[in-house]
Amino acid sequence: MKYNHLGKSELQASEIGFGCMSLGLEQAHTSRLLRFAFDQGINYFDTADLYDKGQNETAVGAALREVRQQVIIATKVGNQWRPDGSGWDWNPRKAYILEAVEQSLRRLQTDYIDLYQLHGGTLDDPIDEVIEAFDLLQQQGKIRCYGISSIRPNVIRAYAERSKAVSVMMQYSLLDRRPEETCLQLLEHNQISVLARGSLAQGLLLGKESKSYLGHSAGQVAKVAAAVKAVASPGRSAAGVAARFVLQQQAVTSAVIGIRTEAHLREALATSSMAPLTPDELAALRVAAPALLYEQHR
Repeated sequence: MKYNHLGKSELQASEIGFGCMSLGLEQAHTSRLLRFAFDQGINYFDTADLYDKGQNETAVGAALREVRQQVIIATKVGNQWRPDGSGWDWNPRKAYILEAVEQSLRRLQTDYIDLYQLHGGTLDDPIDEVIEAFDLLQQQGKIRCYGISSIRPNVIRAYAERSKAVSVMMQYSLLDRRPEETCLQLLEHNQISVLARGSLAQGLLLGKESKSYLGHSAGQVAKVAAAVKAVASPGRSAAGVAARFVLQQQAVTSAVIGIRTEAHLREALATSSMAPLTPDELAALRVAAPALLYEQHR
């Protein structure tokens, strides 16, 4: 497994990250899967207080308790569940962040969070207040570093310019190359890591029945999936090709892949041992999947 620095921090994250959102609530299964991932070299595990109303954090914390000092636990804040459980509301206020982190620490059974991320954000947020909250938590030792999870170029630019964020989690795949327009270059210039999610584009790059996706027609999606399949070979899966395309961007530190089963995990692990895509293969994939532009939040 290859490890890359998380921004300017001392943390080194595995290039394959474990996205925990879809794990489910069976603790034995979660513990078995996360410990197997750890044993195979994955050290980055990503959750959020939003997932399963906090129960995902509880499951992840319990599964990794015995290896806590050897892993990077990342979680997120900003979406506040309503008291009746009917949904959640966006709350990026400093007071809420300082309150929510205590609950995440308790659920994760830890004294500190390695990477605390704002789970969204707009330019209408009190951005300086958010940064104050994260800086304070870092000074208190409750978090080691912080970042944001966003696909909005204007929000990403604001945090890159005004904060000590070490990472931005964003959607990036062959079918969503919008980050290539400005975000990847901006973040690389500022030594801020990209944590790429959605590299498999909801399975559309793996032969799942085609449909329109982010401005691509169903026919275009099928064409891109065929290009991925053409690059794949025995020992090199379509999922591996799709993830390797993302990882070969200089700004990308880790491809955070949603994993629910052992089969998913083994496929993700195989990606790490794959040879890099050749320049010709990368060119063929890019031709099949023309880049789109962000239409909003520029």
